[in-house]
Amino acid sequence: MKLKTIILAAISILAISSCKKEEAPAYLEVNKNNISGYWELSTWNGEAIKEGSYFQMNLVRNDETFTIIQNLDAFPESPRQITGRYGLATDPALGTIISGIYDHDSGYWSHDYIISELTPTSMTWTAVDDPLFVQIFTRIDPWKL
Repeated sequence: MKLKTIILAAISILAISSCKKEEAPAYLEVNKNNISGYWELSTWNGEAIKEGSYFQMNLVRNDETFTIIQNLDAFPESPRQITGRYGLATDPALGTIISGIYDHDSGYWSHDYIISELTPTSMTWTAVDDPLFVQIFTRIDPWKL
């Protein structure tokens, strides 16, 4: 009887130790260094970007500028290039917020965004004034632009 108990205990320990827990991804600190680079909008409010459409953005760390090349509001064969400046601010309740201003007459971005779930390959932007307005960006290779 004692041997059966020992064998059952050993089997139980092996079964428990072989189960791997799902680990949460390690998120990066949101700062100019970690968001710098080329990104493409991959998901907008839970929907994938329509085939043939794109929104690509380069965030430049040193001078806090951005360049966007997109065809979401233009003819697909005539993409628009938009430039401007961005800034990061930290809100104790919300986290890191990015805001921007365009170089042309349109002024400020229509939203400020909370940047979250930043990994080396993706990040999520959620509008501060509309938590249902969510964009997911995926890092892209600048040589493929």
